[in-house]
Amino acid sequence: MSIDVAVIPAAGRGTRMRPATRVVPKALITVVDRPAIQYAVEEAARAGAKEAIVIVDLDAGHLVAQHFNLGGALPGLEGIHVRPVVQEEPLGLGHAVGEAAHMVGDRPFYCLLSDNIVRPGFDVLPQLAAGSDDGTVSVVCLRRLHDAMLSRYGVVIPASDVEQDLLDLAGAVEKPGVAEAPSRLGLVGRYLFTPEILAILDKLPPGFGGEIQLTDAINQLGQAGRLRGHIADEDLLDVGTPEGLLQASVCLGRHRFGPQVFDGF
Repeated sequence: MSIDVAVIPAAGRGTRMRPATRVVPKALITVVDRPAIQYAVEEAARAGAKEAIVIVDLDAGHLVAQHFNLGGALPGLEGIHVRPVVQEEPLGLGHAVGEAAHMVGDRPFYCLLSDNIVRPGFDVLPQLAAGSDDGTVSVVCLRRLHDAMLSRYGVVIPASDVEQDLLDLAGAVEKPGVAEAPSRLGLVGRYLFTPEILAILDKLPPGFGGEIQLTDAINQLGQAGRLRGHIADEDLLDVGTPEGLLQASVCLGRHRFGPQVFDGF
């Protein structure tokens, strides 16, 4: 099955990356030789997307547009059209995804969080597409979490055993913590959604932290019996913190330039 559109929320304020993000938008923080947002667009293009809808704040919109379009398409991205959409108020991740509804229409779509970069050779979007029954079921990427992470991520409610890294899900809970977690399987920023989620988000009240939570919409998909999870082989690289950015730079730098570039450090 071919998915031709991707939604990439990138409107976060980057408070964990201050002071670097006082002026530079978080999505444009450089990782090795390109901004974080470009890795997400490249990943979507590798999975066959022809259109990338990037959700940005007021400050980042024109900068993101210039990066991808000024002087022509970037090498390797000639086949994908990048379209920035401004989220005027920071009302939550679910609200950001919902801002793309008028562009997505009735198409299934990939959703990629730009804070997270896949490790080279470990793309997960094709596996999400393979588990979606031709775009009729939403599929979310999962990783097994340690106790400390259960209060930082959305956690899913399993509804079946795992078969070939896929399982049915009955819902999800946002940042439940150890005592309330229904499993140790956490949402890690890669999704394939049916357009049904956009209708859910349009009517969704604020949840955890007073924000429109994407996890709450995912929970409704699970309750309706139209949600699966794919357990990934490798963690994604988190570039939303200084320590994560350093780790990602080393990992991606070694892959691009070879381990010898670090000799002598």
